[in-house]
Amino acid sequence: MKEYYAHETAFIDEGCEIGKGTKIWHFSHIMSNCRLGKECNIGQNVVVSPEVVLGNNVKVQNNVSIYTGVTCADDVFLGPSMVFTNVTNPRSAVNRRGQYSKTHVGKGVSIGANATIVCGHDIGEFAFIGAGAVVTKSIPAYALVVGNPARQIGWMSEYGHKLVFDSSGLAECAESGQKYQLKHGIVSRVVE
Repeated sequence: MKEYYAHETAFIDEGCEIGKGTKIWHFSHIMSNCRLGKECNIGQNVVVSPEVVLGNNVKVQNNVSIYTGVTCADDVFLGPSMVFTNVTNPRSAVNRRGQYSKTHVGKGVSIGANATIVCGHDIGEFAFIGAGAVVTKSIPAYALVVGNPARQIGWMSEYGHKLVFDSSGLAECAESGQKYQLKHGIVSRVVE
């Protein structure tokens, strides 16, 4: 007996592993050999291409395309109508299957509505990609990026609040009280 929910209009191909408590909604297609973790939510009209891997508690909003070569760690949020690519130089007349570039999305990342993630660029944990951003390079952990092409405008906490660092390179999340350090252009959480 399956331990996940799939709406009657969803298609799930052979060889998929789907974790307990995951929900797959209307008109979505989970293609062959995908691995979806526990407690994921796959919105309406989502395409998950062959061999994609999603961690636990990944939230995929409506109309998202996740192509072969993409992996997402736990607690990732993929906003409405965002898309990944997997070929850097597509041509209709040239078959590039087997040449897909890989993209890894780190734990806790949020990607806004209508963003595009160009393949071959990893996104560090807890990064925040603004709505409509076009990511054309790898993004460091905790970075806040916006625009086309995406450029970094700050840093975000694990709770999704902009961090303001003092002269000693320390900041505190307004909601959680968690502390962060900025050193040599790298942000890390201070564990006490």
